[in-house]
Amino acid sequence: MPQLLTPDICVIGAGSGGLSAAAIAAAFGVSVVLIERGPMGGECLNTGCVPSKALLAAAKRAHQIRDAEKFGIRVGNPGIDHKAVAEHVAGVVAAIAPNDSVERFNGLGVDVIKASARFVDPDTVEAGDYQIKARRFVIATGSAPLIPPIPVLDRVPFFTNETIFQNTYRLPQLIILGGGPAGLELAQAHKRLGSEVTVVEAGKALSRDDDELRQYLLNRLRDEGIRVQENARVERIEPFGNNIRVVFANLGRTYSIEGTHLLLAVGRAPVVADLNLEAAGIDYSERGIQVTSGLRTSNKRVYAIGDVTGEVNLTHAANYHASIVIKNALFRLPAKADHSTIPWVTFTDPEVAHVGLTEDAARARYGKLAILRWPYAENDRAQAERETGGFVKVIASRRGKILGAGIVGAQAGELIQMWSLAMQKGISLKVMQSIVSPYPTLSEMNKRAALNYFAPSAQNPFLRRIIALLAKFR
Repeated sequence: MPQLLTPDICVIGAGSGGLSAAAIAAAFGVSVVLIERGPMGGECLNTGCVPSKALLAAAKRAHQIRDAEKFGIRVGNPGIDHKAVAEHVAGVVAAIAPNDSVERFNGLGVDVIKASARFVDPDTVEAGDYQIKARRFVIATGSAPLIPPIPVLDRVPFFTNETIFQNTYRLPQLIILGGGPAGLELAQAHKRLGSEVTVVEAGKALSRDDDELRQYLLNRLRDEGIRVQENARVERIEPFGNNIRVVFANLGRTYSIEGTHLLLAVGRAPVVADLNLEAAGIDYSERGIQVTSGLRTSNKRVYAIGDVTGEVNLTHAANYHASIVIKNALFRLPAKADHSTIPWVTFTDPEVAHVGLTEDAARARYGKLAILRWPYAENDRAQAERETGGFVKVIASRRGKILGAGIVGAQAGELIQMWSLAMQKGISLKVMQSIVSPYPTLSEMNKRAALNYFAPSAQNPFLRRIIALLAKFR
């Protein structure tokens, strides 16, 4: 007979969201069971965010060596040891892994079960030798690479994010299906590490992003020699000698490209197949588990967070979801998830970061807008660092309410946080332009962009008459 456990909360999935939910709940002294069938840390630590950023860091160093002459430093073309690069990536994952380990969470007071979880009824889960009847359940099983139904795909080998980071050699001609953040990040990383790279995207690359910013990035990627083919509907993928051929249609014509290797980065699918959600009375679709604004499923005992909900596939969104669920499940507070001010970043070089509405979305909703920009080229720190490409773009209402912001350029992911905070707390452009930033920093650009909203006031005839009148008094 399985051993019965009756914790206050049972969390299924030890990715970022599940770990956060378990840790927070345990910190408040409630009993927690955490179930994970795979590696602790989930996709983000093992096959996603962490290894991809480590690979990008290695690729950036190679690019900086090639580009060092503009600083007066002559180095030449770098030698790249692909096995050592893979070891660097694995080393970064290994350095972070103890923070997500079974031992750490046992130390926090969490009972960790390494097994698959399966609902047997609305308030019971089986996992290994255990049966868990919890007051509340949190499903945080995340997502997995989507494998598209492309004819003949099963006849060719391909990478996904779950396998690409295990590669230890140069990929001579890499074809990437998918022009989203993951596809473009890995395209640039491999190009800078010596591969020829072609990206094939069925629609618009970075389709969620502001069109002006995404076009700027795509131009920069193409300048580096990365081929990006948009609006390319793949018809089939087939062996071509020792290589791979991708046949696609564009504007009524058929084209083909050949490469030595293929990477699929076309999206993510929620991991729900083995949970037996029907037994728990939990509604779901191919997009994910259906949840309320409070992240509760159709079974009132069960919450779902992160990628498995299909709401926002971002690690920091899963962590945010965890905090919402804890407020609801432990404190009975009517907390609701608000995704409108969650920022997102594509970690290419230059980075592209957004929060809130894009210009097109804002125009559709509000009509007339104030669009504020400030270029990197007019920032002294950017000039010193030779990082003058890019700009800050702020979308505001005519009355000055911040509706969204986007940044393309160096450290955009860091700079966007000021705008995210402003939107979350209702901070006005007036306050943003009054911030005193240290000199010289890139953050001055945020202030300069906000200041642009008030620039027309300097030309106001009435204000000029007031200034002239005041000047007459000593």
